[in-house]
This record gives sequence, structure tokens and C-alpha cells, in this order.
Amino acid sequence: MASIDRYFASSRDAVHRQWSSPKIAKRLIIGNAIFWCVMYIQVIIFYDISTGICWYQSGAYGMFFSIFIAIEIGILPILLLFIFGLLTANNVYKTRQRIEPIGAAHGGRHIQGSKTSKKDTQLHKMLANQILVFIILNMPNPCYLVYRAFTVNTSKSLLRSTTEDFAGNMTYALMDLEFSLTFLNFIISSKMFRKEFLQLIRVKIFRQHPIPVATVRRDNNKNCEIKG
Repeated sequence: MASIDRYFASSRDAVHRQWSSPKIAKRLIIGNAIFWCVMYIQVIIFYDISTGICWYQSGAYGMFFSIFIAIEIGILPILLLFIFGLLTANNVYKTRQRIEPIGAAHGGRHIQGSKTSKKDTQLHKMLANQILVFIILNMPNPCYLVYRAFTVNTSKSLLRSTTEDFAGNMTYALMDLEFSLTFLNFIISSKMFRKEFLQLIRVKIFRQHPIPVATVRRDNNKNCEIKG
């Protein structure tokens, strides 16, 4: 959903940009949570507890659920992230193509082109890095689940079963790692995020006054900038 939001926010079409708003984002978050709660009601019916382990039933449902999880966790989000990531990159590229070169003179005055804001640029960078991390760390799990679905009725030795269980647990560990790396990814990707995070610590924890943002005003008589 974040990648879709970035696609609409970067669009040159004003109608498309209207779809990128906090109001719509809140509705989609609530609707998304309700949708997936309904989708997972099946777990209440088709899961069994055996020898202290909660697991889905074997047979046809086991194969269905493995494929369902592989699509829901891996294939679908990665596909959407990839598609809308490319569309967003295309929007940004087209926008830059239309930007007037910075410093172009008009009547003796230098005009700053209507360039994409630094905030939007950094948000795009943060999202792109998050998509990359997501793909790398989430891809092993759906591959494992698809493999398991197609070998569920295969006779396996104890060593093979143990090895597969270990590999499966490692893929879930990588998925958990992806969620825990989000903050670190944003800190590394965005100077804006780092500044606002330090500002938050300064104000909320140390109870200090926020650092004033640098202001720029132009002296029309001297045609110079004074930074305060």
C-alpha cells in the first residue's frame, strides 16, 4: 500500500495525486486489517493441535494453505511492490524531464525550477530501499512453502525432514528480521528521517527546545540571501 501511495503521490495527474491523502490511507489501513482477519478465519476450522504443535491439516487443505500462504506472504506483495516501484520510478523520471534547469536566467533573474521536493525524493528512496530489503528477506519463505506443498506426500527420511524444518524456520526468521530492519533502513536512507528522529529525542526525552529550522529570506534591494 505504501508503494501504491508513492505511485499516486508522484503522478503528474492531479486526479491521481488526490488518492494520496491521510484520509484515504487511514481507511485503507482499517479495511486491510478487516479483510485479512476475515481471510484467516479458515485457521479456526482447519488447524489442528497435535503433540503440542498447532499446524494446518494434511492432505488437500495442507497443499491449498501452503500455496495460499506463498502467494499472500511472498508472491503477491513482491509483485505489487515491483510493479508500483517501477511505475513510481517512471513518474519521477518523467517529472525530472519536465523540470526547468536550475539557474536558468529570465530577465536577469535566476529562477529555481519547480523541482520535486527533497521530502518526496527521500520518501521515494526510503520506499525503494524497503522494497529491496523486503524482496531479499521474504522471497525464501514462499519458495520453501511451495516446495513443501508439492512434497507433502513424499516419503522423507528423518534427516531430510529435520533439514527441511530447519530451513523453514530460517525463512520465518528472515521475515521477522525484515520487519525489525525497517527503522534501521529509514535511518540509513534518509537524512530527513535522521533529523526528525533526533529532534523527537531532544524534545520528548531530554525536554529541550526544538532546534529552529533554518529560514531563508531574500533581500530585494541587495538581491542576496540571509540565512538565520
